Amino acid sequence: MPRPASPERRREVTDAVIGQLARTGIGSFSLRTLAEGLGQSTRVLTHHFADKNALLAAVLQRLDERQHEALRVTPGWDDPAIAVSEVVRSAWRRNLSPGELDMTRLIREIEGLAAAGRLALPHPDFVRGRAEFVASCLVHRGLTDQAALTCATLLNSAFSSLQADFLITGDGDRVETALDALCAWIDSQVDRARA
Repeated sequence: MPRPASPERRREVTDAVIGQLARTGIGSFSLRTLAEGLGQSTRVLTHHFADKNALLAAVLQRLDERQHEALRVTPGWDDPAIAVSEVVRSAWRRNLSPGELDMTRLIREIEGLAAAGRLALPHPDFVRGRAEFVASCLVHRGLTDQAALTCATLLNSAFSSLQADFLITGDGDRVETALDALCAWIDSQVDRARA
């Protein structure tokens, strides 16, 4: 009987898988090609994940964890005295930095494939969960739960679309002008809640 996988080792394997998918894309991956890319046998993957869907579920969960961890340590995340726009701009810079760019592309690819019906997300809360997480930052700044969830949904959708626009067109000036407008809008929602 095989030895059960430790949670720490499973996380290490999941992080390695995410790194490989960020380099190669997720659209047509298989356990075999993924294992080859990692320089491992498929047994390493099947020891930790029952099948491709279980692996995808673990990848999505880990991507969420990593995004949430990065936001939690963003200066101003839990400080209502700092404008939400500062958190948004910091996340923008981090997501498009050389060290994070492949990961950002992977997330945009996952969203695009799921929206096109070509990637069945085992957990459709991948998008809603991000909105709820961002809403917690807005509630901390005085918005009601419902208003925060609505604003977070719009903020996340616009942010993702602006990233996709920039990644496709490379038109930084135009996209960042739109980001400035988005930042002004989210700050106005917080200001209105505090009034």
